[in-house]
Amino acid sequence: MTSEIIKTENLTKVYYRSSVGKKQEIEAVKDLNLLVNRGEIFGFLGPNGAGKSTTIKMLMNLILPTSGKAFLFGQPVSQTSVRAGVGFLPENPYFYDYLSAEEFLKLNADLFDIPGKEAKKRIGELLEFVGLTNFRKTKLKKFSKGMLQRIGLAQALINDPELIVLDEPTSGLDPIGRKMVLDLIKTLGERGKTVFFSTHILNDVESVCNRVGIIIKGRLRKTGNIKDLLEIEDKYRVVVEGVIPEDFRNFEVNQEDGQLILTGLTEKELRDLLSALLSSSDVKILEISKERKTLEQVFLEEVEKVKREEGYEAD
Repeated sequence: MTSEIIKTENLTKVYYRSSVGKKQEIEAVKDLNLLVNRGEIFGFLGPNGAGKSTTIKMLMNLILPTSGKAFLFGQPVSQTSVRAGVGFLPENPYFYDYLSAEEFLKLNADLFDIPGKEAKKRIGELLEFVGLTNFRKTKLKKFSKGMLQRIGLAQALINDPELIVLDEPTSGLDPIGRKMVLDLIKTLGERGKTVFFSTHILNDVESVCNRVGIIIKGRLRKTGNIKDLLEIEDKYRVVVEGVIPEDFRNFEVNQEDGQLILTGLTEKELRDLLSALLSSSDVKILEISKERKTLEQVFLEEVEKVKREEGYEAD
């Protein structure tokens, strides 16, 4: 059993449009090499128009790549059998307004040939999971945006998939709706599911993801564990209680709840400081940690880099 749930090799999608008699190439996705492992919650982060939805459509075999390859569970995405293990919620799903929540899920269960008794049990469990048990008989036309996203997530889970792919699942939701959807994604990760979701909302990624990939102008610019991406190389933070030796008072020091917080230390400065502190009885070391950026800083650094190199302007 492969640990690689999603894999792409130089995946590329080029669109063409005519302008004043000339054919213009638009590279929506260019040479994408992406890897998502079993059990990860992977956030696919990028500004609007970066290529997130195009990538997902190629992974779902809804559109064909211009070049390159994409694999799910180690098999080409064109192989019909791989879709049995995938649940998918597109960015702008269409729902049958005249169906109730229960009827909508039954329709999706029928598409997967799930037997009646098993389908009934699974529908009940999913409605409870997404918090819609009391609305099982309610027509979808009466659902709010947040409720539609949750019933959409329920249909993506009807086949008990190993991989769940969600395109902008929190877009357009109010804070309460966003939290509910993110909590459901986190729970799926705790249950061992692999979740791949695209977003342009930085907080969503930082709050639930193990790993993240940043795509800008169709190219994957950075990928890795959240912790590794946010750590600042060779910069340290020290929290102490007491009196700092005179030689170190020129460091950047903040005071909070009776504690002194020193930031921006290099590795050498950290060693020198610890040597001085450990020989002093007037100070207690409470914490030593690597300095961290916010995901917003990491993301904006990548956007600025692309602007400098390619003259790109984000939407």
